[in-house]
Amino acid sequence: MAFLTEPEPARGRALDVLPAVRRIVAANPGPMTYYGTNTYLIETVEGIVVLDPGPDDSDHVAAILSAAHGRISHILLSHTHPDHVGATAALRAATGAKVYAYRVSADPNFEPDVALEDGDSVAGLTALHTPGHASDHLCFAMPGGILFTADHVMAWSTSVVSPPSGDMAAYFMSLRRLLAREDRIYLAGHGPPLEHPHAYVRELLAHRIMRENAIANALRDGPTDTHTLMDRLYSKLDPMLRRAAERNVLAHLLKLQAEGRARQAGNIWMAAENTLNVP
Repeated sequence: MAFLTEPEPARGRALDVLPAVRRIVAANPGPMTYYGTNTYLIETVEGIVVLDPGPDDSDHVAAILSAAHGRISHILLSHTHPDHVGATAALRAATGAKVYAYRVSADPNFEPDVALEDGDSVAGLTALHTPGHASDHLCFAMPGGILFTADHVMAWSTSVVSPPSGDMAAYFMSLRRLLAREDRIYLAGHGPPLEHPHAYVRELLAHRIMRENAIANALRDGPTDTHTLMDRLYSKLDPMLRRAAERNVLAHLLKLQAEGRARQAGNIWMAAENTLNVP
């Protein structure tokens, strides 16, 4: 796949993205986060909406507060992974703003102030439930064809789908949901904006289908495990990403199992029609 890159962004200040949209990039760079988590400050008639407060980092919270000048009215969460939710408690305490997130949290230790359903509106943004990367994942649509896609679609990388909160079948469905929409630009949880996104989403879906078919074909060669499959399919991958790749493999296997195309015996996986006696 062809991914986008960007120069390393400045830290500790709000950077213009689009009219009424700025971002502050958290200082949590890494192989899973690119240059860091994008915290978005969105100007609305009700005040500044903060989307994804980011990791638990006091300097990042201070940067958000400085950029907002006391005008934060809402805190929105795309999902409850630590690099997005970590600073939420501190930001809520500093501003008194309510936190809005999907009604069923994937984190048992987190509960939003306001539980969102698919299709709910908050300060002019519409919540879209897009499970796959996480069971509680939301995208947020803004007038003008702008979609905040968080970790569902990112221009710099594919997404990790790690069970049990991650679900590959749901991820496929959520990608197809975005293809049915007419958004013109995606603003992701990490990395740069993505213009004219539909071709990219189609490529993401085709890439996942290709991986799934490769896994199904490998199972026909005989029983195997997730690590062996990962090593076979991702042999050239950066070692730092191999664990995440193995989680994607497991997510594909669970999808194949649900479809009757694979079965499991302990840590061993095989094609559904394979009747070998596996200890």
